[in-house]
Amino acid sequence: MSLQETVDGLGQLINGELVTSGETIAVVNPATGEVAAQCPAATTAMVDDAMAAAASAFPAWSTTPEAQRRAVIRQLADAIEAVYPELETLAAVEKGNAGGAAEGFAAIWFGRHIAEQHLAVDVIEDTPDRQVTVVRAPVGVVTAIAPWNAPMLIIVEKILTALLVGNTVVAKTSPFTPLATLRIAKAWKDIAPPGVVNILAGGDEVGKAMVAHPTARMISFTGSAAAGRSIAAPAAATLKNVLLELGGNDAAIVLGDVDVTKVAEGIFASAFLMSGQACALVKRVYAHESIYDALVAELAEIAQKKAAELPPLTTKPQFERVKMLVDDAIAHGGKAVTGGSPTGTGYFYPPTIMTGVGPGVRVVDEEQFGPVLPIVPFSDVDWAIEQANGTEYGLCGSIWTADVALGEQLATRLVCGTVWLNQHTEIDPKIPFGGVKSSGIGRNNGQVGTDAYAELQTRIFYKKSDRV
Repeated sequence: MSLQETVDGLGQLINGELVTSGETIAVVNPATGEVAAQCPAATTAMVDDAMAAAASAFPAWSTTPEAQRRAVIRQLADAIEAVYPELETLAAVEKGNAGGAAEGFAAIWFGRHIAEQHLAVDVIEDTPDRQVTVVRAPVGVVTAIAPWNAPMLIIVEKILTALLVGNTVVAKTSPFTPLATLRIAKAWKDIAPPGVVNILAGGDEVGKAMVAHPTARMISFTGSAAAGRSIAAPAAATLKNVLLELGGNDAAIVLGDVDVTKVAEGIFASAFLMSGQACALVKRVYAHESIYDALVAELAEIAQKKAAELPPLTTKPQFERVKMLVDDAIAHGGKAVTGGSPTGTGYFYPPTIMTGVGPGVRVVDEEQFGPVLPIVPFSDVDWAIEQANGTEYGLCGSIWTADVALGEQLATRLVCGTVWLNQHTEIDPKIPFGGVKSSGIGRNNGQVGTDAYAELQTRIFYKKSDRV
């Protein structure tokens, strides 16, 4: 079966059926820059259909016993594993590399973890006269929107967490990477009850219709800070709950007492994971002047060795943005120690280690979301912390030092949602994740992440009938 024939078998999952509109999205293979397939696309009319289906399914699903909901979630996670070879093929096309489906393993891991979670009940008081508890009640219909960089993992985590609490979902994947997600939708068609899970692939007009739709009671979105602001405004008009996991410009502060070789390996592994196309990666490094030259040299050596292993940038707009940021840095006196210009076909960009840049240069001040890492020297750690915090973002940050006690003290001064000591970038379904400032509202994962999809309802039950 050809790729297009496989794609032709996909559709929008609405009310337990795969639906097509005749409209398509051109999916580009980033490795070549050429259109690889025409994927079925959703319409705004389908948004109405999906919302109606989710609203109709909500009463029964929200009152389904928790154990039964968790059993369905477990089946949904198993279904991803069952079709993983096909996901691998489709992800390789839309991401331009054979390892593009690796996030699918994380989606299975997250799904199975969610299936084993129990909704917390906080007991405030329990006496012979009355019981006071706080329970996690469902919000209603949840709109979930995933980005193009890790669409399978992110959309699966959103949907399954929402289902655990008793919500129904209308989800949308990015038009840049719709193929693998719609294959998951096909695998799920006959597992969850009709209307409980609805999955669409479409552009901005579909996303806007989902966000503004009066049926939705919550918006869960992962993407850029600018897009997050555009979602928060219409959501506020009807006081929808929002969970926004937005961009980051993570700083790593490296003190002078480290083993440079070890630190360079850890920082490179974070900064260039997925060619830098993830929010919680090292985006800028502040290195003490005593080890600055050695760290730059080590990072440059790793970059040269690993260059051929990096995948392409996923979208042409992001490819053009990375080129612009590097060109701008060089125009302002920066130096590309490695990389510095695209090579080959498609959207490949080599790992670029930059020096000679600092505050006021866009490659330092803005999130690159690509394989570019500026290294800035410092002599005063207080200045480095000020620089790390001096941005609209506040997703993650890290301190690297052999002095653990000092590192713990410095880490508490970083203004961000996650701080690491001698590490940067790791995901775990039991560890809450999210940002502050323009990096978002709320948290994903763990009990805190589950609570984001719930209304905390206080229940005060008097146990004796003598009051009536």
